[in-house]
Amino acid sequence: MVAVYALFTHPFPSSSSDSLFSFPPSPQPTAYFSPPTLSTFRNHEWFSLLKFTRTPRAEPKSMLTQVGLRPDQRILIQCRYISSATNALAEIGMLFSFFQEIGIEEEEAQVVLDKNPALTSTSLDLLRTRILSFRSVGVDGLELCRLITKCPSLLTAEEIDAFLHFVRHDFEGKIEPPQLNRLFGTTEARFLVGFDKKVRLLLHRGVPREKIFDVLNKLNLYKALCLKSVEEIERTITFLSRFGGIDLIVRRPTLLNYDLDTQLVPRVGFLTELSGGDEDATGTLLGLSFEDNLAYKLAFLVKIGYKYRTKDMAAAMGSATRTSCDNLQKVIGLFLSHGLSCGDIVIMSTKHPQILQYSHSAIEKKMEYLINEIGREVGELLNFPAFLGYKLDDRIKARYELRKKVLGEGMSLNKLLTVSSERFSTKKPAYVVENENLNEEMKVLSDK
Repeated sequence: MVAVYALFTHPFPSSSSDSLFSFPPSPQPTAYFSPPTLSTFRNHEWFSLLKFTRTPRAEPKSMLTQVGLRPDQRILIQCRYISSATNALAEIGMLFSFFQEIGIEEEEAQVVLDKNPALTSTSLDLLRTRILSFRSVGVDGLELCRLITKCPSLLTAEEIDAFLHFVRHDFEGKIEPPQLNRLFGTTEARFLVGFDKKVRLLLHRGVPREKIFDVLNKLNLYKALCLKSVEEIERTITFLSRFGGIDLIVRRPTLLNYDLDTQLVPRVGFLTELSGGDEDATGTLLGLSFEDNLAYKLAFLVKIGYKYRTKDMAAAMGSATRTSCDNLQKVIGLFLSHGLSCGDIVIMSTKHPQILQYSHSAIEKKMEYLINEIGREVGELLNFPAFLGYKLDDRIKARYELRKKVLGEGMSLNKLLTVSSERFSTKKPAYVVENENLNEEMKVLSDK
């Protein structure tokens, strides 16, 4: 229709005409196309972009006549231009329909096109294939719409296909959708390159195949894998090998989230110093979850009277990490049930932090023996809490029963238990008469 209208406004010249580029004296209406922009386009306004306006006489001369084109050539150019523009409008219209199909409304679709103009030159078949790939790994519905609106490049970035293929085929889609949603929402596509090599490195270094899914689902994939090179991950695994290596990583995958030089090394150094250089103890501490274990114990110690960021708190935490939350709670409850206050518990554990990690059942037996058999008050533990660390039968009972015969019941428990077995077997009070049976009993005891 536009082409026909143009024929009337620019008729073919006769052979006798000498003025091939002349125009009628008065301006005639011509078809004038105003190219659409994405910021003003709406799919229900396609044809409003074709506006018939009266153009000034000088305008066509400045564009077409000055390059020496005949009127028939001008008509052909105009028709082709209009046809091409109409096709572009139709393609953009199909884009809007595509977005509506996946749940993105018109205004959001306009934002997506403004952010990623490359979509207008991307095949709809490729876009539909990309959407199917996302859905195949569990990224779908409102979450997929949110991701596309936030990161439109997800639809066109070449790196996405290889990543989705790896997740879908090599890992059978077992990386949880929420984990993938977080990754796509925070990671530029270029950082996904090499993701498969980094995962295979973990498998090569010993992470069991059946455990790799759990490891990946607990990691911050962006920090742990995407931002790090294969070499950096290799260095981290090598560093952790002193403290449990792959077994430690399987128990606590989030260790891979930390930067080796600025975060992991300083923290491990502090914990190693806290444990007195015991790397096994450091590995145990590293394997604990802060949310599920450490935070609970920390809060418990604060409640009974420990203060943040003190040496005593650090020592108490070192012992608390070697026991379960349940046992720690039972130990504290046992002390309270025998009349000790929270302040008393802090005094005892400051002198001998290990009492926090002893089995509550073992502590209960020793306290009963102290009160019922030895006849002492529970308050005596404030001066000598290490009493609870000695073996009940082999040390406490044996030595007490032996010395009670010569020293009576008022002997010092500290001196009784802390002296070495060698000195204990040879030491004899000056006022005690030699007794062969007593010497024999002491010899038997020293061999234990």
